[in-house]
Amino acid sequence: MNDTANKARINLGILFGGRSCEHEVSVTSAKSILQALRRDQYQVHLIGIDKSGHWHLGSDIETLAATGCVEKIQADAGSPATVSISLHNRGNLIRLADSAISTSARRVMPVAEVPAVDVVFPVLHGTFGEDGTLQGVLEMAGLPYVGCGVTASALAMDKALAKKIFESASIPQAPYMVITLFQWQNGQHRVTDQIASRLGYAVFVKPANLGSSVGVSKARDTPALVRAIEHAFEFDNKIIVEQAMENCYEVECAILGNHAPRASLVGEIIPGAEFYNYETKYIDDKSRTRVPAPLDQRTTARVQALSIAAFKAIDGRGLARVDFFVERDTNAVILNEINTLPGFTPISMYPQLWAASGIPYPELIDKLIELAIENHQSKQRLKRVFQEIMAKPSIRQQ
Repeated sequence: MNDTANKARINLGILFGGRSCEHEVSVTSAKSILQALRRDQYQVHLIGIDKSGHWHLGSDIETLAATGCVEKIQADAGSPATVSISLHNRGNLIRLADSAISTSARRVMPVAEVPAVDVVFPVLHGTFGEDGTLQGVLEMAGLPYVGCGVTASALAMDKALAKKIFESASIPQAPYMVITLFQWQNGQHRVTDQIASRLGYAVFVKPANLGSSVGVSKARDTPALVRAIEHAFEFDNKIIVEQAMENCYEVECAILGNHAPRASLVGEIIPGAEFYNYETKYIDDKSRTRVPAPLDQRTTARVQALSIAAFKAIDGRGLARVDFFVERDTNAVILNEINTLPGFTPISMYPQLWAASGIPYPELIDKLIELAIENHQSKQRLKRVFQEIMAKPSIRQQ
């Protein structure tokens, strides 16, 4: 491809990997996006974060696709390059000296600057990826990025805080309790008694700040509850215990948009186990999906309306997947959770739902990138207004 064509392409940074326990899911999502990208429209920069937190830059798409290993992606020079995002020059990638990755941060030395990316597509799931921390870095760097901003990402990741937001928006949820590690360590019997009296059995126990059903257990009696709580506290210092919704459809709806979000068709998850846990999602391939879900038109519309309401309640942007329980006998719709950076693996529901709704995977990626740039431009307007105000003499003199 000639230089003119290269200049016309969008410099897209795919940011993936990360330090969370969902690292492998993130890498699979990145590989799936790579396979679907319209190569004539994008110049791809792979930005992989390994499990130690080091950032790697590469363009060797084939190696990533074959190995799924962050550390093995190769830069144009033929060897891995450790990089950082410049916070001072519109998000340029700075190539670091080799010594930087084995010493303290005080000795990090930039040795070269890589051309700036135009927009970042982050597919880091879990902590340090979709919890607002990464979004804060990208905001500081002045980079457009796909997905929700700092506040929405942080709220959605902290399920305990998200539940309070949804309560204020009058969105129905299952009865629940929030338990901290301090409460557990200072009164286990008191906690289990409160759970049994307020929620009864069965209950789900989950870390407040993880995704992909990591650390989630179902308990039908007190001994199982104790084991489930201890397990959840291995992943977070705050957990949620919520009443299990029995005899329900598990359904999901995808959201796309910024200020005027759209809802997709509704899909059903048919777990390959007692509930839709990490293994059934990504490992044993026993779960199935059905799109559209076997709901009547009125219930489908209710799920879609509540999905948009939940997205707006956290001030979402770009995309989200909203999960619900629908009672089979009454068709009552109960919000489970919202995911602001849903998986993009070949079996992930978010792209499946939009494909069934008339937006194929490559077009979906294009739309998400367009939304990222649109949202960034909207924020840049506010920045210009602020700069104009601060430039007035009366302001400078104060």
